[in-house]
Amino acid sequence: MTLPAWNDPELKAGTMVRGALWLVQVVGEGNTFTKEQIREAFPGIAQADRRIRDLRDYGWVMLTNTEDATLTAEDQRFVKSGVPVWDPVARRAATLRKPVSSKERQAILARDHYMCTICGVSGGESYYDDSNQTAVLSVVRRQAVLLDGSEEALLVTECKRCRSGFDGDTARVDDALAEIKCLEPGDRRRLLRWMERGRRGTTPLDRAWNTYRRLPAEARGELRSAIQD
Repeated sequence: MTLPAWNDPELKAGTMVRGALWLVQVVGEGNTFTKEQIREAFPGIAQADRRIRDLRDYGWVMLTNTEDATLTAEDQRFVKSGVPVWDPVARRAATLRKPVSSKERQAILARDHYMCTICGVSGGESYYDDSNQTAVLSVVRRQAVLLDGSEEALLVTECKRCRSGFDGDTARVDDALAEIKCLEPGDRRRLLRWMERGRRGTTPLDRAWNTYRRLPAEARGELRSAIQD
């Protein structure tokens, strides 16, 4: 497979992918590079060095002076390439295999208000169309295609039923944009407020219900009694 040039202006890829190609095509395995060289290669891009460090999650090996005493504080050594992140198929497969840590899981559940981002059911709540089945929430990785054609992974909360119905398709920003353009102006403004807030709008009743659902059974009984009194 012929690799795309890391600095090709026609290449639709993010900084991490371009950084991987830069390491392979410019630095070379076994050689060193510095943050200053990264800044020169990717001018005007904030945290380009961090995006290159993200390659470690895909099996790329880069050492610092804490791991290689022959290096200075500014140097890093590119030891070995890992998953070919410029290949969307390989990158997607590697991303979806990455385990979600307990810390990440709790943060994403809280961000999504312990609700499935697909159907909106709360954890432990019965489905409206099947009262015998209760929702079990999980945090999963999904891939999204950006407008420039590059891909990015995201963590989302989904219930078991919605997760089992996932068809494996990658979410696309252009598809979402087309759907939004079909909305009435009022709905579009409401959606924009949700985006700016970073979460879907909920009523005080929704929030009270979700808080109640997270209580243990005995505490729920106490709460009901307190309200009735």
